[in-house]
Amino acid sequence: MRDVVIIGSGCAGLTAAIYAARANMKPLLIEGVEAGGQLSLTTLVENFPGFPEGVQGPELIQNMKDQAARFGTEYLAGDVTAADLSKGPFTLTVSGQRIETRTLIIASGASARWLGLPNEKALIGKGVSSCATCDGFFFRGKDVIVVGGGDTAMEDATFLTRFVSHVNVVHRRNELRASKIMADRAHANPKISFTFDTAVEDIFDPVKNEVTGAKLRNLKTGKITEKAVSAVFVAIGHVPNSGIFKGQLDMDAEGYLKTHDGPKTNIPGVFACGDVQDRIFRQAITASGTGCAAAILAERFLEASEAHG
Repeated sequence: MRDVVIIGSGCAGLTAAIYAARANMKPLLIEGVEAGGQLSLTTLVENFPGFPEGVQGPELIQNMKDQAARFGTEYLAGDVTAADLSKGPFTLTVSGQRIETRTLIIASGASARWLGLPNEKALIGKGVSSCATCDGFFFRGKDVIVVGGGDTAMEDATFLTRFVSHVNVVHRRNELRASKIMADRAHANPKISFTFDTAVEDIFDPVKNEVTGAKLRNLKTGKITEKAVSAVFVAIGHVPNSGIFKGQLDMDAEGYLKTHDGPKTNIPGVFACGDVQDRIFRQAITASGTGCAAAILAERFLEASEAHG
């Protein structure tokens, strides 16, 4: 029987583990399919406080992991395939193994939707990115593509114009899905142009280990063009990793877990932090903050249970 189990090994989960372990709760952290979360796909992180020269994403995650281990966090590789939150203690299934816990911290994150192109995966962190606010700075004075037509794509395109010389928004439809205010702002920006009815077919060049261009196909005419760019920002949304909690925890239409009073869910003793419940900020530092809050509240929940028990 565990006092606390943490699902997810990104910034939120590892910060929760540091706090829970220091409170002597002996946390078990289940690493999940994308161990290290989205930061493990990022190269240089320049906006995490305390690193004036920046820090490599995987290195930051490893440092947090070592810190949590030093205080007594136990790690389990694998993915949670089922969860029963109908009564306490809560039951999780990990690789066929059954785990019981008095409190649960869900930090399972959200996975960026990718285009699914042959060269895309090889170039993630080398010019292919799902986070304009993380990586825009590296393409100062360059031409880039933003893929998507929703609010996120417009926000990313507008943000990128602070650094890049030009943003070409490539969208599969013939009009944007973004809200009017976001679309109008992007249309009014002289550094942003639009290519509609078009899909990105491929990204170059994994041999050079950097993005040099993209192959575009007009979905109406079938015409293929190639465009020289230094980066492709994929802004077609994120999918919160919350599927196993459907029907048990309150979530919005897209699957983000609903929280109140910080990281509390609708089930006492179950807390959610980081990108699985944050559709707005999605930053390493905000994820860490909610992870800290979740661990503190889990400790208080256990203390209160013991007092009443």
